[in-house]
Amino acid sequence: MNAVPPNSASLIAALAGMLSDGGLLTEAEDLVRYSRDWSGDHFGRPLAVARPASVEEMSALMRHCHAERVPVVPQGGLTGLVGAAVAADGNEVVVSLERMNKIRSISPIDFAMVVEAGCILEDAKRAAEANDCILPITFGAQGSCRIGGNVATNAGGFNVLRYGMTRDLVLGLEVVLADGRVWNGLKVLRKDNRGYDLKQVFIGSEGTLGIVTAAALKLFPGPTQIETALVGLRSVEDAMALYARARRGCSDLLTAFELILRGGIEITMREGKDFPDPLAEAYPAYVLIEVSGGGLINLKDMLLSFLAGAEDLVQDGIVASTRAQAERLWLYREIMVERQGRGGRYLRTDVSVPISKLADFVTDALFELKQARPDALPVTYGHVGDGNIHLNVVPPEGMGAEAIEHLFEQAEAEIFAVVDRYGGSISAEHGIGRVKQRAFLERIDPVTLDLAAGIKDAFDPRHILSNGRILASASALDYR
Repeated sequence: MNAVPPNSASLIAALAGMLSDGGLLTEAEDLVRYSRDWSGDHFGRPLAVARPASVEEMSALMRHCHAERVPVVPQGGLTGLVGAAVAADGNEVVVSLERMNKIRSISPIDFAMVVEAGCILEDAKRAAEANDCILPITFGAQGSCRIGGNVATNAGGFNVLRYGMTRDLVLGLEVVLADGRVWNGLKVLRKDNRGYDLKQVFIGSEGTLGIVTAAALKLFPGPTQIETALVGLRSVEDAMALYARARRGCSDLLTAFELILRGGIEITMREGKDFPDPLAEAYPAYVLIEVSGGGLINLKDMLLSFLAGAEDLVQDGIVASTRAQAERLWLYREIMVERQGRGGRYLRTDVSVPISKLADFVTDALFELKQARPDALPVTYGHVGDGNIHLNVVPPEGMGAEAIEHLFEQAEAEIFAVVDRYGGSISAEHGIGRVKQRAFLERIDPVTLDLAAGIKDAFDPRHILSNGRILASASALDYR
């Protein structure tokens, strides 16, 4: 573990002198909202919260922390789910990006925007829409998460099928390194083949290699048509068969293809009467399909024609007639995520397998889970188009805290074992952080681990940046 700086008072005074008014928070009541992440499961009180308002302030801050071996953890909107941005209790300075929130530029001709890391994703999306463009990163936390966190975690979401992960949308980055130097790779070039593509090192690094302060992001033409359907099917196998046809029948206009098993629909329905059963009958599996585009093609006719041609698979369905109805259909997916834990803790898994094996994986994982823990409630949904399944586990009501921990450990081990059999990944989009670190290190091969450790040493030789996330903790005092 990194050591707490021996003279906290002098550290606080030095940091306060580098930041503009209100830039450093130290009072207990001010630190509360920086101490717990969105999940509510991960807590750590920071030594202080530094809130630089410019790249220059960030650079000075990191230069001092590097010289004094002060451990820091960068923080965006705290919407991550693996504990990467929560401080080690009383031991780290949180560096919040919230005051670096400007949209620096938007170019509808370049189809690119340059945004500071503290900009909330939804604000960036609205700015793009005001210029008849879209920024396609989309998920439930977009009203709270920040662009820097999206980049640092290589965020996924609903639109990965069509537009790719955040990695695929980043044209350039501005990054403050551990020693305070600023790497300016903030370009909007679509083609730049000059040596190593250093921005890729920082994307998905979870704040362990540098602090992203701005990003140049790809934009796309704003769609003039968006069509949404919810359909019921007999099985996950039928859902995958429908997906294979949709990739051809709807071509590149297919934006989202979301799988929800019946249990997820029932979770959405169980809290009051605001969400009735969406179809006339109950089905084992449901799929949310969305297509979008512009130009002369009639998307509604295309979607209706496609679904009519898939009547051997589609048992029933509804095609939204208005945007309000489409948003209502999407709420069945989004409200399920909010309601699945009954207001308490539940196990989140975020795995991926080859798309062709997804149906078999779901069958096998649910079977193994039921055999090992029949008392657990599995909630299964995911992004079919990229092989990403969230197989979450809700404990029985009234179970004690110690028993819940044991249930989570056992359930996760069963699920990850099936992931391993299918050659999958234990983290499709949430990252590793601290929560998945042990499972990650158990599976990493020696060569990959050696290369990863070498990259960490090269970019952060004193291990002051997000120490103990992804890789095992190392003492800052052991380094130069």
